[in-house]
Amino acid sequence: MVAKQIYENLNKTKPGVLALLDPDRVSVNEAGALTELVCDSGVKGILIGSSLLVSPHFDKFVCAVKDKAKCPVIIFPGGSHQVCPRADAIFFLSLLSGRNSEFLIGEQVKAVFLIKECNLEVIPVGYILVESGNFTTVEYISNTKPIPRSKYEIAVAHALAGQYFGMKCIYLEAGSGAQKAVPVEMVSKVRENIDIPLIVGGGLRTYDDVKKVFDAGADFAVLGSIIERSRDEFQAIMRRLS
Repeated sequence: MVAKQIYENLNKTKPGVLALLDPDRVSVNEAGALTELVCDSGVKGILIGSSLLVSPHFDKFVCAVKDKAKCPVIIFPGGSHQVCPRADAIFFLSLLSGRNSEFLIGEQVKAVFLIKECNLEVIPVGYILVESGNFTTVEYISNTKPIPRSKYEIAVAHALAGQYFGMKCIYLEAGSGAQKAVPVEMVSKVRENIDIPLIVGGGLRTYDDVKKVFDAGADFAVLGSIIERSRDEFQAIMRRLS
């Protein structure tokens, strides 16, 4: 892949759904079949990553997905150890909403030479955690507080700061298995104030959930837990979106 090809091609397909596959929740043996299912359902890309990564088979998992993928495979890393040359690109995440320097810049510095060696396309992403009604894994692992659900102006300020830093995307995240998705009003306010693509994930369980974030201005919605819980429900959502 030439530089910027994945990012530019994704922008041509928006709005759309990105599938999130977690190696801690999906086995390597299941990865190929699940990849075929989400691709056939019409996702625009596949994200691979985990907040913790208990599985010792990250590279094998990425390879199993890449072998069957008909769309870009993008690493969505929870730490500097989640890098694999078989992926097409990597979200170079900075946890803007937190004040823990390890996830603002520390883990990123640890990963840069490996990323360069792997020749991955790098997509800088401003990552913003939003209060979701429960204590999420990413909140625990990152040791940071999410932005309160009612404080739209704080989310806007962080998103705009990310754009001014040169980020290529902003990702509003409620967290895997979140009780509540990012408020649509927050999505709308952020969309009104930034000019770069907006990704929204966490707590999206139904067609109406996804439709609302698209109507509010999201360019991409991320579905993960629903794919693991019910492939039929996931496919039903995708059919209604098509």
